[in-house]
Amino acid sequence: MATYKAPVQDMQFVLERIVGMEQRLAGIERFSEVSDDLVRGVVEEAAKLIEGSLAPLNASGDEQGCRLEDGQVYTPDGFPEAWRLFSEGGWSGLSQSEEYGGQGLPFVLSQVLMEMMAGANSAFSLYPLLTAGACEALEKHGSAELQATYSPKLVSGQWSGTMCLTEPQAGSDLAQVKTRAEDAGDGSYRLNGGKIFITGGEHDMAENIIHLVLARLPDAPAGIRGISMFLVPKFLPDADGNPGERNGVNCANIEKKMGIHAASTCVLNFDDAVGWLVGEEHQGIQNMFTMMNLARLGVGNQGLGICEAATQNAIAYALDRKQGRPLARKGEAATDTVLIAEHPDVRRMLFTMKAFTEGGRVLAYEAAASADVAAHHPDDETRQKAQDFVDLMTPICKAWLTDAGCELAGTGVQVFGGHGFIREHGMEQFVRDARINTLYEGTNGIQAMDLVARKLKLHNGRLINTYLDDIATFISAEKGNDALAFIVQPLGEALDGLREATERVREALGSAPDDAGAAAYDYLQALSLLAVGYAWARMARAVQGEDTAFARSKLTTARFFARRLLPRVHGLLPAIYAGADELMALPADELA
Repeated sequence: MATYKAPVQDMQFVLERIVGMEQRLAGIERFSEVSDDLVRGVVEEAAKLIEGSLAPLNASGDEQGCRLEDGQVYTPDGFPEAWRLFSEGGWSGLSQSEEYGGQGLPFVLSQVLMEMMAGANSAFSLYPLLTAGACEALEKHGSAELQATYSPKLVSGQWSGTMCLTEPQAGSDLAQVKTRAEDAGDGSYRLNGGKIFITGGEHDMAENIIHLVLARLPDAPAGIRGISMFLVPKFLPDADGNPGERNGVNCANIEKKMGIHAASTCVLNFDDAVGWLVGEEHQGIQNMFTMMNLARLGVGNQGLGICEAATQNAIAYALDRKQGRPLARKGEAATDTVLIAEHPDVRRMLFTMKAFTEGGRVLAYEAAASADVAAHHPDDETRQKAQDFVDLMTPICKAWLTDAGCELAGTGVQVFGGHGFIREHGMEQFVRDARINTLYEGTNGIQAMDLVARKLKLHNGRLINTYLDDIATFISAEKGNDALAFIVQPLGEALDGLREATERVREALGSAPDDAGAAAYDYLQALSLLAVGYAWARMARAVQGEDTAFARSKLTTARFFARRLLPRVHGLLPAIYAGADELMALPADELA
C-alpha cells in the first residue's frame, strides 16, 4: 500500500528561503503577525492531521467509492469523520476572512495544505477546494445578506460548496449554458435545468451544500454575456439559519470514474429550485472566474501533491527492492543483487521525479504568495506587479504541475515494475487520480491557449516581459558565481530561446492565429521548464556552501535538471515554430 508523509522540511525551505514569505508579506496589515515560526507551526500541525486522518483513507476510499441511495450520496467509511476533524480544527477556514470565522492566514498556507491533502488523499482534497472557492466568490460578489447567512457556515465547514457550470452540451464552451432562472418577485429566483460533473454535488459530510450555479435569465443576451450566477442551497435555511426545507435540487446520478472514486461527481437536476442572484445580472462568468482562477492554482497543487506522493513511494521502493547487477559488475554471481536504486536508469527516473516535484513546489508557492500580495498589499504598484505574476503563472501552475503529476505517477509505476501495475501497491491509483487534474477547471490545452492568446498580449506584453527580465536580472547577478555556472549558463541559453519564441508567437497571433494555436501547448511547456530552471537556480544558490545531506541533495538535483531536463526547452522550439499547415491541411472528416 502506498504511504504519504508531508515533506515538511522542503516546504519550509521553499517558503522561507526561496519565496521569502515573511519578507514578501511585510507591510500587509492583515498578516502583521505572520512569522516564519507561526508558519512552521501551521505546516507541522497540518502534516500531523493529514498523515493521521486522510492518508489512511486513501486506498479504502478508492476501493469503496461513493454510493447513491434514494437521492442521497454516501461517501466511503471514515470520510464524514475526517471532514469533521478537518472542520473542527479550523482548517476549512485557514485563509478565510476573520469576519466570517476564518483564521485570516495567507492564501499560500491554504495551498500548502492543498498539496498535503492531495498527496495523502486526492479525492478528499476536492471537497475543501470547492468550498473555499464558494467562500471566495461570496466574499467578492455576494450581497451582505447572503454573506451573513452562508459565509460563516461555509468557512466553518458546517456547510460545503460547489461550482455548477458544466452541462451536457456546454463543457468548456459556457456560452451554450441552458439552465434557466426566473425572478420569483420576492428577491429570489426559480432555477430549472441540469448540470453534470458537479464535484461534491451531493454527499453526507456537511449539514448543507451550497451550489453556485450559472444560469440564464429570460431576457439574457446570447452567449457568455447573458449568464448570471445564483446561490442555490440543498436545504433552505430556516429562520434561525439552520438547514430547513429541502430545495428543488437533486442528484440524479453519480459518475463512475477512472479515479478519485471517493469524490462524489454528480448529475444534478434543478426543478424550480430556489436561488438568489450573486452579483449583478449577466455577470456570472466574471464572478465565476473569482472561484475558477484560485481553483486553478489549487488544482496545480493537487498535481504537485500527486508528484510528491509518487516520488516518495518510488524512492522508498527503490531503496528496498533488489534486482540485478550494474553493468560494471556484470560478471558477478547471479545471486549478488543490488538495490534497484543503484542502477543508472532507475536513478534517472528518481532524479526526474525529484527535480520536477521540488522545482514545481517553488512555482506553486510563489504564485500563491503573490496572490496574497496582489489581494492585500497597500501599495498599488506592488499589488499590480504581484497580480501580473499570478495571471501569468496560473495557466503554468495548473497545466504544467498537473501534466507533471501524470508523468510522475506513470514513472512511479515504472520504478515498481510489474508490482506498480498491481493495485495492492497503490501506485496505479496515483495514475488514475492524477488524470482528472489535467481536465477540470479548464483542460490543459485551454490553459495553453489562455497563456498564448491572452496573457502574452495583456498590457502590451508586460506580464511575460517583466518575468523574463526578472530571470535575466538573476542571471546577470550570478554570472561571476563560478559555483553556479552549471545552471546559470544553460538557463541563460533557454531564456534566449524563450524570448525569440515569445516574439514569434505574439506575431503569429496577429498574422497567423492557427500557427499561434498550434504552438500554444509546446510554448507553455517550454516556458514552464524555464520557470522550473529558474527555481532550481535559486535553490542551488540558497544552499551554496552548505555541507548537509539536504544541501547536497539540492545541488545534485539542480545539476541533473540543468543537464538532463532544461535542454528540453531547445527541443520544443522547432515545434513552436512549425506552424499549423500540416495540422489543418486535412478536412476534419478525413481525420478518421
